[in-house]
Amino acid sequence: MTPRLLVAGVGNIFLADDAFGPEVIRALEHRPLPPEVRVHDYGIRGMDLAYDLLDGYATAVLVDAAPRGHRPGTLSLIEAEPPDGTVPPEAHGMDPAKVLALAAHLGDEPLPRVLVLACEPEALPSSDDDILPGLSAPVREAVDRAVDALHSLIPALLAPAGPVPPLGRPVESGTPRTAALPATAPAGAEDR
Repeated sequence: MTPRLLVAGVGNIFLADDAFGPEVIRALEHRPLPPEVRVHDYGIRGMDLAYDLLDGYATAVLVDAAPRGHRPGTLSLIEAEPPDGTVPPEAHGMDPAKVLALAAHLGDEPLPRVLVLACEPEALPSSDDDILPGLSAPVREAVDRAVDALHSLIPALLAPAGPVPPLGRPVESGTPRTAALPATAPAGAEDR
C-alpha cells in the first residue's frame, strides 16, 4: 500500500528544544500510525523533505518546534499557506517555508496540504554555534501529547468521506492559520 500521508519530524537534535520533531518521530516507533502513513525523521535535511513532498502525498504533517508566543510545551496545529513566490527557495537548511518554496520550485506537481504540529520551545540556543543537546522539561512532556494528537488527527486526515472537518477553533490570527488541538496544552497553561 502506498502511503497517502507523510508525518515528518524536523529539527536539529543538537539545538535543545529544536529536537522536538525528531523526538516525536522516535516516540512513534512505540505507537505506530496506520500503514497509509509514512513517518520519517528528516532532521535538518530540507532538500530530502522537499523532494518527498513531491511524491504524491495528499497531506503532510510537519512536526517541529516553533516559537508562537505561548507557554513552553504548548502545541499548535498550523495550516501552512501554499508558497506564493515571496519566500526564496533554499536547498540547505530546514526552514519549513523555504522547504515548501523549494518543493514548489523543483516540481510541477501540486504540493500536498501541509500542516505543522508545532511545540512552543522553552530553550533554543542563541546562535547556531551553541550545542545544547536535550529537550527542556515542558517540551519533553509535550512529546507524548504530540503522539496522542497525531493519533487523533491522522484518522480524520485519512477518512475517505469528503473534505477533512475543520481542525478546531482558531487561536491565533493572521498567516499562517492556526487551529486548536483540544487537550494538548500543559495542565494549567493558558495561552497568552
